[in-house]
Amino acid sequence: MFKAPSLARHLIHGLIMTAVSLPALASPSTPVVGTANGPLSGVSDAGLNVFKGIPYAAPPVGPLRWKPPQPVSPWQGVRTADHFGPRCMQRPVYNDMVFRSDGMSEDCLYLNVWTPADSEGKKLPVLVYFYGGGFIAGDASEPRYDGASMAQHGVVTVTVNYRLDVLGFLATPALAAESPAHAAGNYGLLDQQAALQWVRSNIARFGGDPDKVTMGGESAGSMSVSAQLASPLSKGLVRGAIGESGAMLGNLKPIPLSEAMHRGEQFTRLAKAHSLDQLRAMSAQALLDVSGRKDAPSFRPTVDGYFFPRSPEAIYEAGDQARVPLLLGTNSQEGSYANLLDNRAPTPANYRAAVQKLFGVHAAEALKLYPGSTEDEVRHSGTALAGDRFIAWSTWRWMELQRRTGAPVHFYYFTRPRPAKRDGSGGPDEGAVHSAEIEYALGNLPGNAVFAWTDADRQVSALTQGYWVNFIKTGDPNGPGLPAWPAVAEQDGGLLRQRIGEHTSTEVDQGAARYRFLLANDPGGER
Repeated sequence: MFKAPSLARHLIHGLIMTAVSLPALASPSTPVVGTANGPLSGVSDAGLNVFKGIPYAAPPVGPLRWKPPQPVSPWQGVRTADHFGPRCMQRPVYNDMVFRSDGMSEDCLYLNVWTPADSEGKKLPVLVYFYGGGFIAGDASEPRYDGASMAQHGVVTVTVNYRLDVLGFLATPALAAESPAHAAGNYGLLDQQAALQWVRSNIARFGGDPDKVTMGGESAGSMSVSAQLASPLSKGLVRGAIGESGAMLGNLKPIPLSEAMHRGEQFTRLAKAHSLDQLRAMSAQALLDVSGRKDAPSFRPTVDGYFFPRSPEAIYEAGDQARVPLLLGTNSQEGSYANLLDNRAPTPANYRAAVQKLFGVHAAEALKLYPGSTEDEVRHSGTALAGDRFIAWSTWRWMELQRRTGAPVHFYYFTRPRPAKRDGSGGPDEGAVHSAEIEYALGNLPGNAVFAWTDADRQVSALTQGYWVNFIKTGDPNGPGLPAWPAVAEQDGGLLRQRIGEHTSTEVDQGAARYRFLLANDPGGER
């Protein structure tokens, strides 16, 4: 990495690149980095160099729609990378997402890099982070994923856009027929893999070490991390992984290719298209409009025979996933008893009826594991059961299968509730709701103005981020000033995990019986 100190240097650089024309000349503080596709100019800010909107694959438009990501065409001159690229096409389905992206477009395969300004020639650890959003929404520009705080702790941080919804996961017989691998779907996962390849090839130019890459993510992003560890296409690209609530195992496993193609044919009929060419001729917004219909099928990862040669469950069971250190866990309020009871009163009778409906002849066993003889017990057990069925079970399954390989695994349970909102519209959460840990772990409380953060929140954030930073740097979350966090091991009939919150300590998780019951008896289905 270098800085352009003078007009003369810029002119010489332009001649070397045989540029026809250059953007406005950079100021002396403008960072410029050469990549495999051409040079980039970013922004220098608070001791960091930031590069936004870097293309890592060709725009997946026209004939490239529903194809694996293709290489970026080299550019002439210095490309400006001072603003986020467009977010991928998506419907407005979540109200907690704040975007800083340059609009929305099918041309969306961009990533962003934050690195210390003095990182030239260094080999700093790297974090590649995938956003959540159920594979139907999300964007790398969201403030909660901002990489500045992690970069200030010496971690080169990369956030990545990937295709979503029908544009990221449609599978049809025609798509499988045109694929050399006879595969279809999983384009969003293939985008992530292409971004990891880009990091491997280019991150050293930003001061990062391509041999010290950790990938992380939350919810669908966490599921993506588990998927990348399973796929042979991503082997050797990372040395560690962080999963925050979610894995592509158990109830969240990918669907078979045959089922995915059946859904694709159903979608094609709803879109009133008679061929793949007609689908590709439709506007991206028109496709989203169809996918948003109540009678439209949902799109999700699939066992395509290419990205996933077998199901992730089979790959992990055989120990054929990447055997890298793993830090993962869930939050204390991933679900709500209210959802389990369909907003009926939390009475023992209503709870028993809900459990009976879910588990049938196994309801009595479920009630032993998730008892509900009082309203308080219903609230507690109902919240635990809802959270387990939503996402905690799949995360536990990932932990259990990864530790069988002998790789070090650190398991957490995040308990810090977010505080009251600044506008006074609600009190603090009872527990740590789904996605609440993101700002704490990435050091981004200041970027979320919705909540009235307290000194206690900032202390929990410093501790949590400290664990994450240490893990990214060394493969172990432990470090000076932090409560000791042992790797998962059996103790007192349970497994060690770290309870992270205002009072952080190691505890013995006794949840194995719950998760094994769900593994055997839960009806599953899409969440």
